[in-house]
Amino acid sequence: MTTICTICARGGSKGVPRKNVRELCGKPLIAYTIEQALACDQIDDVYVSTDDDEIAQVARDYGARVPFKRPAVLATSEAGKLEVIIHLIEQIEASGVRVDRVIDLDPTSPLRLQSDIDAAIDLLSEDTDAVITGYVAEKNPYFNMVEAKEDGNIRLVKTLEGGVFSRQAAPAVYSMNASIYVWHRATLAGGLWAGRTRIHKMPHERSVDIDSEIDFKLVQLLMNETRNKDTDHG
Repeated sequence: MTTICTICARGGSKGVPRKNVRELCGKPLIAYTIEQALACDQIDDVYVSTDDDEIAQVARDYGARVPFKRPAVLATSEAGKLEVIIHLIEQIEASGVRVDRVIDLDPTSPLRLQSDIDAAIDLLSEDTDAVITGYVAEKNPYFNMVEAKEDGNIRLVKTLEGGVFSRQAAPAVYSMNASIYVWHRATLAGGLWAGRTRIHKMPHERSVDIDSEIDFKLVQLLMNETRNKDTDHG
């Protein structure tokens, strides 16, 4: 069984300019994800899809394959990630490589552990079409998330008979952290919700997705904190 890791990294980023190659604790941001993928025994090869020459060179420097430059039509903020992944996989297959499983790792989520990747892959089975990752949500649609209805009134997003009077009593819900996605090649086109989807739960502190300067600073702080603990224990 051939398992391919895809890493999607376009050059244009409005929230944090050039974030994929911005230095984070001594390395370009994307390097952390490439190194994690290369270290995973269950992944056979690592490919990066990008429209940016600098990102492509950094990716190659850290051991990933960048077989082509992503078409401009797939490099806009409106382009869906799934179509980018499918385009990459189709190009890989056209070169003669067989693909049985697809693992997508987001380069803006560098706090994941190797064990998170392994656990997500292990959840994909004959009875599962896709695996996502997420963490226990801070807000709950049964208790303290609301929306405007057609009549203009504000109501809870979801309700249960008898009501829910504490967050602890509400059904568990999760925030997707966009860190890891896993598919069979045969189920990739169905995306996340067309079939049977499972979730690997991660703690909030490993689920930070860099989408703003505050996120970047938070990840930097958490990385430095972890390094200091490792040094103290050493």
